[in-house]
Amino acid sequence: MNFRIAVKAFASAQSRYIYCSSIRSAGHNKWSKIKDKKGANDASKSAVYNRATLDILNAVRIGGSSDPDTNAMLNTAIKRIRSQGVPKENIAKALAKASKDKGGGEILTYEAIACNSIGVIIECTTDNSKRTVQTLREILSSKGARMAPVSFMFQRNGLVKVALEKRDEFDQRLEKLVEIALDSGAEDFNQLPEGEGSQIEVEFKCEPSSLSSLTDALLKAGSQLVASELAYTPLESIEPSSEDADALTDLVDALETHEDTVRVWTSCA
Repeated sequence: MNFRIAVKAFASAQSRYIYCSSIRSAGHNKWSKIKDKKGANDASKSAVYNRATLDILNAVRIGGSSDPDTNAMLNTAIKRIRSQGVPKENIAKALAKASKDKGGGEILTYEAIACNSIGVIIECTTDNSKRTVQTLREILSSKGARMAPVSFMFQRNGLVKVALEKRDEFDQRLEKLVEIALDSGAEDFNQLPEGEGSQIEVEFKCEPSSLSSLTDALLKAGSQLVASELAYTPLESIEPSSEDADALTDLVDALETHEDTVRVWTSCA
């Protein structure tokens, strides 16, 4: 009798031990993984939505209109944003804000040095510059970078990218488009490497003041507009080491996640 009671008690204790340990360990780990994954997805989605809003505000500032039918830059921005899965209501809110206050806040540019020699330009839109610069300093410091003058490494340009169909007489059509672009303020062009699709992309460079007229001219020429923006292009592209490339990617990701960040440029190839 005493032996049966002892065995029953032992089995009961073992059962409770195994049951509690299994649920506590597996359940906690599973929830942590789900929570971490959801947090990363939410952060990524939030960054895309914030960037979309800022892109629309900047397109209205530069193009001078909140009507996509008359503002080619805005039209292009909205098409790109839609392709990224941004909901219609988010786009509508951004357009309403742009129409109401023409963007609001300030457009500020910050300079930084990363990996001891790589220049970084950070363009932001903010209504509180003190808050923005403090947050950027914290991000830079956490990634081993710091604010420093690096604008001498870059040139400010207007960039317009268009797509042409791969079909007969491509060279003739490209030549005609280049002529139109040169007459409209383009200073240089670059045919980008061919992809697997049916189109070839061509990028035109111009002075910032010529961006709007060049964009309009290329659109009127019947080309498909891929992008139209003001950009910082490096005067000399730096080829980073594998270690520096990873560190730079980590830094840029962190900067782009910040809600005030519009664009980040680096002096890397």
